[in-house]
Amino acid sequence: MNVVGAPPTLHSPKEPPTLNRVTFWGTRGSIPVPGESTRQFGGNTACVEIEANGKSLILDAGTGIRTLGNALAHREEPEVDLVLSHTHWDHIQGLPFFAPLYQSGRTLRIWGPRQDQAPLATILGNQMDPSVFPVPISEVSASVHVMEIDTERFTTGGFGIEAYPLRHPGRTLGFRVSCPPEGKTVAYVTDNELVGAHYGTPPEWRDGLVHFLQGVDVLIHDAMYLPDHVGQRVGWGHSSPRQAVDLAAEAGCHRLVLFHHDPDHDDTTVARLADDSRQYAGRLGVSLTIDAAAEGWSVPLNSGV
Repeated sequence: MNVVGAPPTLHSPKEPPTLNRVTFWGTRGSIPVPGESTRQFGGNTACVEIEANGKSLILDAGTGIRTLGNALAHREEPEVDLVLSHTHWDHIQGLPFFAPLYQSGRTLRIWGPRQDQAPLATILGNQMDPSVFPVPISEVSASVHVMEIDTERFTTGGFGIEAYPLRHPGRTLGFRVSCPPEGKTVAYVTDNELVGAHYGTPPEWRDGLVHFLQGVDVLIHDAMYLPDHVGQRVGWGHSSPRQAVDLAAEAGCHRLVLFHHDPDHDDTTVARLADDSRQYAGRLGVSLTIDAAAEGWSVPLNSGV
């Protein structure tokens, strides 16, 4: 495993893309909750795939990445890019079960922030230590490269990626992704406390976040808490759907996808929150498409959103 350095040379895709899209492989926060009550919106934890220009970019490695990995195992993509928002358990717990890790000839580039207590490579290695998992990450078949990022802009696989610090315990980043060839933009802002604790961010943080998200085509944002629970959970690092609507409206986003559903929210609750968000946006006079992220659902990026 190569740790914290320049990534290997990228290769151009052999064929043009057939579809540019965002696909949700895991939509839940905190812990997986499979079962009848979560069948519609899904029970796996955070994992999102952006496909554009014949390449895939993976955002977070919750348990949803297992199913994605099984799909990728049959695709001819020798190089895979995974960008981590942070290293809380629900955003990395699926990585040891990611099929491309165990395929020789594969290259997996993992990008993410360092935490105060440990480098990114150490954290990922610890979760596959023999004391807790049978296969160390140093012994997988794929070539694994770990690169630490902060708020700099970088490019990989043809995707332009910008990062912005979020309000959440531990170092957490939100991402704005520019997708070739049409230049559609997707923002991934999970685990973010819009109102409440500041986590050392400056007074201008909110204005900076609005600028960062200005005009994005698809905003995927944390919407974990019921409106009456937000005030009770200050310092836990999450937001309500209405707070996400306020942000999307202020930033002029075109589509808002509510994400990181509370594990205690069944399908009926998630659907109700999505409906309430649409009604709330209507009362604000905001033209905004609003959906709740559902496992297996794709948003096309080719021509409009």
